[in-house]
Amino acid sequence: MSGLAGEEEKGAGLRAHPDGLALTLKVVPGAKASQIDGWEEDADGAPLLRLRVSAAPEKGKANGAVLKLLAKSLGLPAGRLRVLSGETGRTKVVLIEDAQLEESGALQARLEAAARKK
Repeated sequence: MSGLAGEEEKGAGLRAHPDGLALTLKVVPGAKASQIDGWEEDADGAPLLRLRVSAAPEKGKANGAVLKLLAKSLGLPAGRLRVLSGETGRTKVVLIEDAQLEESGALQARLEAAARKK
């Protein structure tokens, strides 16, 4: 799929987790600039957020840059975000701690606004 996913697909981008909301990402490290590119689908059709970070994929630098970019885009403290899985891969799941499903629409709107700023 090319471009941004449709509205109904974006609704599934953030999903409930026992400790908050989970977000699946596809990360491109070592980019010229850190930015959010927008929503894509994985091979199974599940939505994921594609983003780039300028940090190299070594010693957790890229993961730190991912969390910093997401925190800034979401308007949240970086301490509320953590990598749940994919620490050494390009596909990651990030937890937004203490976020409620009712907040997902507002959080997704912030991510989409950040993607439009690129």
